[in-house]
Amino acid sequence: MAGNEELAVVLKKLRMSGVLQTLELRMQEAVDHALSFEEFLERLLRDEVDRREGKQLELRIRRANFEHERTLEGYDFSFNPDLPRARILDLGTCTFVDRREDVLFIGPTGTGKSHLAQALGHRACRRGRSVLFTSAGDLFANLRAARGDGSWDRRLARYLDVDVLIIDDLGLRPLRSDEPYDLHEIVRQRHERRSTVLTSNRAIPEWDGMFPDALLAAATMDRLLQHAHVVELTGESYRNPRTARKATIK
Repeated sequence: MAGNEELAVVLKKLRMSGVLQTLELRMQEAVDHALSFEEFLERLLRDEVDRREGKQLELRIRRANFEHERTLEGYDFSFNPDLPRARILDLGTCTFVDRREDVLFIGPTGTGKSHLAQALGHRACRRGRSVLFTSAGDLFANLRAARGDGSWDRRLARYLDVDVLIIDDLGLRPLRSDEPYDLHEIVRQRHERRSTVLTSNRAIPEWDGMFPDALLAAATMDRLLQHAHVVELTGESYRNPRTARKATIK
């Protein structure tokens, strides 16, 4: 007991107290299987590495601020057989993040845009990347408030510095006031530096109409689409499919 207490003090100084969680199990395993000292130490330290990686993943997911925990494994591809499944799964490898490319999910309400965007974010977290999820409305409201208290640069940096920024429901209404400029700055400063994932109910040709200024629209869309994977989702709403409504009426 005294030995364990002394060991605990040393491990605490080394910031390795987690080793104590599996120490007795690994000691018994070493006895039962006649493990060498090196084998015992490797397994014990591997436990600590796994524990730390697990805590870091939990922290990245918490900081990502997802609305829900969505994964590709939990997405119902059978709901809409027309979905480009192979392409979506390829995006799930997150090579687009390595190449600093963007992803745009376009389609009607309920076709799974937000789910897929957050699922890619979850995959990125699992690959050690920093992620931030926000609705377009919250993003613009946050930056609008930042202009009022003089913290615009600092709050903008929050959207610029993450490896993957997910902006959900862009284009529900035309951009107004300083919102076109804010969106342009985010797109411009993240272009070829970080990856941005956007979801929208509007088809790409309609995006110019969100901007009051044609030049600003062109400058923003040119950068956004240069290295973008545009995934168009079609079909009925998953939340309220027409077939279900018909069945209810009968």
